[in-house]
Amino acid sequence: MSAHAIFDVAVVGAGVFGAWTAWHLAKRGQRVVLLDAYGPAHNRASSGGESRIIRMSYGLDEIYTRWSLRSLAQWKELFAETAERLFLQTGVLWLAGENDSNLRNSVACLERNGVKHEAMGKRQLQSRYPQVNFDDVTGGLLEPESGVLLARRAVNCVVEHAKQSGVEFRIAQAAQPHGRARLQCVHTKSGEQISAGAFVFACGPWLGKVFPELLGSLIFPTRQEVFFFGCPSGDARFAARELPTWLFQGDEVYGMPDIEFRGLKLARDRHGDRVDPDTQSRLPTPEAIAWARAYVAQRFPALKGAPITETRVCQYENTSSGDFLIDGHPDFSNVWLAGGGSGHGFKHGPAFGEYTAALVLGEAAPEPRFLLANKAAEQRRAVY
Repeated sequence: MSAHAIFDVAVVGAGVFGAWTAWHLAKRGQRVVLLDAYGPAHNRASSGGESRIIRMSYGLDEIYTRWSLRSLAQWKELFAETAERLFLQTGVLWLAGENDSNLRNSVACLERNGVKHEAMGKRQLQSRYPQVNFDDVTGGLLEPESGVLLARRAVNCVVEHAKQSGVEFRIAQAAQPHGRARLQCVHTKSGEQISAGAFVFACGPWLGKVFPELLGSLIFPTRQEVFFFGCPSGDARFAARELPTWLFQGDEVYGMPDIEFRGLKLARDRHGDRVDPDTQSRLPTPEAIAWARAYVAQRFPALKGAPITETRVCQYENTSSGDFLIDGHPDFSNVWLAGGGSGHGFKHGPAFGEYTAALVLGEAAPEPRFLLANKAAEQRRAVY
């Protein structure tokens, strides 16, 4: 392939959004090149790491419930075709505190969309999951058919399958585009020029660095610390068959059972400090370690004093509201911006890529919530 080869579409960023966008474009007969500075779902990416939740409950935000349903079907189809077991049906349990409006709204939305679910009161929760301390919990909503995606491997599975469909993958760092009207090519750090008819920048937390004037104040990369706690020997109460994946919005905390014997996963969903994804420290802070130890001891008494066996520091890339950003660049007629995972985006990769591909090809009407015009420079989170 020559340095000036012309593609129909160049997708910059091989995280879950870029990988699925390239996959869907290739399925529509497009000649696609997929670029990433470090590699698919690499260890600095928001799509990296071992596991991500896929759930259907989004309160009143039915668009995300529908996208989750569509995405889970596509994840399952891909894994069946590739003989990969990268979705684990652990069930997902949403816990409510005194304010249970989001849970009640989710129940109504799940019913409208035919999603299997079970609402439980506190006593029922205590009876079914005695290993959990449900103090300050008033009720729960279980999605038995939801669960966990094995994230890093899942993205690599998408990329490998896309390559079989004709997508060309390259390790390359794209420079900031300049000019107006129509972008002819992107330049890479190695000096290559990659020409294409259209360009999709799905750069996650790097979007603000690639387009600093446009997105520097609208994409918020935040530091997020994740912990794995070793389970007691001979104790199966924290395995996936005994404990579902769970989220407690009141505490802004989520966790997963002991998957692949890596330990109980625990993390804050609260947005951390703003960071640079290239240079931030990937080591947890003493304050975060102390918080995690205290929280796991309070919520799971049998894990008090349990060792931290693994840690991970990654980042969200939030928009002001938590809605995705999928829109055309205001200065280029053939450039698309695709990102704003905002901590909940991984699960939506297939539907996100399908929608983005349709926009690029002129086959879909824009969703107003995803437009650049609806993004602000002050964070007011509305999507959970």
